[in-house]
Amino acid sequence: RLLGEVEKLKAERNAISKEVGVRKAKKESADDLLAGMKEKSDKIANLDKLAAEVEAKQEGLLLSIPNVPWEGCPKGSTAAENPVVSTWGEPKKFDFQPKDHVALGEALGILDFASSAKVSGSGFAVYRGAGAKLERSLISWMLNLHSGEHGYTEVSTPFLVRETSMVGTGQLPKFREDMYAVEGGELFLVPTAEVPVTNLHREEILAEEDLPKKYVAYTPCFRREAGSAGKETRGLGRMHQFDKVELVWIEHPDRSMKALEELCAHAESVLQKLGLHYRKIELCTGDIGFGAARCYDLEVWAPGMGQFLEVSSCSNFMDFQARRMGLRFKGADGKNRPCHTLNGSGTALARLFIALVETYQTKDGKVEIPEVLQSLFGSKRIGS
Repeated sequence: RLLGEVEKLKAERNAISKEVGVRKAKKESADDLLAGMKEKSDKIANLDKLAAEVEAKQEGLLLSIPNVPWEGCPKGSTAAENPVVSTWGEPKKFDFQPKDHVALGEALGILDFASSAKVSGSGFAVYRGAGAKLERSLISWMLNLHSGEHGYTEVSTPFLVRETSMVGTGQLPKFREDMYAVEGGELFLVPTAEVPVTNLHREEILAEEDLPKKYVAYTPCFRREAGSAGKETRGLGRMHQFDKVELVWIEHPDRSMKALEELCAHAESVLQKLGLHYRKIELCTGDIGFGAARCYDLEVWAPGMGQFLEVSSCSNFMDFQARRMGLRFKGADGKNRPCHTLNGSGTALARLFIALVETYQTKDGKVEIPEVLQSLFGSKRIGS
């Protein structure tokens, strides 16, 4: 309606402009017409401003609409209705009372929460000595595994991204309060490598034969955890900054559900090779994330804490992110279609660290290092 009114006023202004030309050619006064033109121009400017405001509000509303869950997603309202798809391994049995990672880490001098609280406040950690080395070894090992055995291209991306990138992957505008924004600019600290990696191909048209694109990246991740009140905050369980290795696929729509199974298997291989008991859960329609069409969570067992911890969410977004960021491919018929995007943690470091040290602790307070990590770590255990 607004645009129609603007077009009508512009047509009237153009007609007046022609009449002004006619009068001037006859050397007649056109002051009344010029006044009318100014009035029309002022109305057009006001309506243009109003139309821009309405359009911005409309775009904001559209960007706040979540993805539609895949038709095969389990039906449910809460996380309690998420079905367990599979489990791997068994919980480790101890002939002693296992400690949690906080007690273990502080006794071994590999975790220092007092220093991190002094430097940065709650929700942060300092890894010391063998703890820092173990974290670094896990990152390198996972990057090598995914790029070497699973066919991913490793990328190293910025830790700061533009607002348009955050909109493209769906973090904004909905989750703005959970993000760290750089004051005085439009940059945000990355909440996950999903954001910079998926946006590598924003506003591109890919060749069909170049699909899939498979990337692996390590980044620190920064989250305010604004909605975490009342949740477990002891130790490394819920952090404002944590490290993560991320897997990202850009795939053909016909293959994306099969790709999700493959991506999830790659994340599971990390836990299997480390010998960690875990379960695979499929998220129901009431618990699935804002942008995902289908999602699996991998939860690893932490015997010291006595609970499962999520270390990976593997999601198929179908065309949700691709449409937001203008990511398409040219099909054999010459038509451009939105790609499907997928991602999953391969895996998150802090909770993986928890499960590893709690699972491999010994009665005398040491921590054994899984065989697959020993060459990178340079030792078979933590503790003299």
